[in-house]
Amino acid sequence: MNDTVSNVADELFGSDAPHGVSLAMLVMHRGDVVFERYGVQPDSVFGPGGPITAESTLISWSMAKSITHAAVGLLIAEGRLELDEPAAVPQWRGTDKAAITLQNLLDMRPGLEWVEDYVDDSISHCIEMLFGSGQGDMAAYAAGLPLLHAPGSVWNYSSGTTNIICRIIGDAVGGGRDGMAQFLREELFEPAGMHSAVPKFDDSGTFVGSSYVYATTRDFAKFGELYRNDGVVDGRRVLPSGWTDHARAFVANDEDGMDYGSHWWLWRDQPGSLACHGYEGQYCVVVPDKELVLVHLGKCPADTRVELTSRLRAVVNSFETVGA
Repeated sequence: MNDTVSNVADELFGSDAPHGVSLAMLVMHRGDVVFERYGVQPDSVFGPGGPITAESTLISWSMAKSITHAAVGLLIAEGRLELDEPAAVPQWRGTDKAAITLQNLLDMRPGLEWVEDYVDDSISHCIEMLFGSGQGDMAAYAAGLPLLHAPGSVWNYSSGTTNIICRIIGDAVGGGRDGMAQFLREELFEPAGMHSAVPKFDDSGTFVGSSYVYATTRDFAKFGELYRNDGVVDGRRVLPSGWTDHARAFVANDEDGMDYGSHWWLWRDQPGSLACHGYEGQYCVVVPDKELVLVHLGKCPADTRVELTSRLRAVVNSFETVGA
């Protein structure tokens, strides 16, 4: 392992690290784990903290959105969902929202009102959905918000949009919460080697694919490997051919200078890359041209994002491009 990776890890796991707290960092190169380090989970309102290990399951936050993209791909391959057909949301029938397609939702362009904010003293549909009046049926809460723009015309990153997709997936799979859990386990997690992965559901039985998958750091890296290899694991095709390209098709830029595809972020300085991003410093960065997957999990304030991503970029840049 090159010195850059170790030096960056020393900075990230230092007691006075400027970006916040790093809980785990793992580098997978050419399918092998070549570096991993674990930290200490701080005490929180959810319970006491303690040392993190390779067996510890940690929260995905919005990295789960990219897992939702994989679940859609499975159903597209089976012909149970269509990207360009009106999204199967019963409460939208006979309204202007009936024009919203599944592709609009995957692109974060349904046109629905949404404020994605994580600060309690601000207006936030996200907080209201996850922890307030919408938490019992998150998809219904998001689907019931007003249509502000023509579907497909305006990009707006929205956890609510993802949970609408999750309701559509669940309806297509059938069997309620148990059916969806079985589908994710048998069709996605187990084939990808993500044996620790646990999805969470709201009271209505909808998978909270915006935010809630728990897994080990190694299993999040295996998810990255699934996309690095265009949906193939050990010679078996799990996702439809080209579904990785669907994820990386450019949709928009956000105000922080990041690019967005379909439920995946794109690091523009790393051609062909894909990245899962989650609240508090959760990242799974996939760089096929470097045969690389990098995972970082932590508890980092949003305003220190650049401090963290600049160091993760240093790790990525320390690996050579294949054939260069």
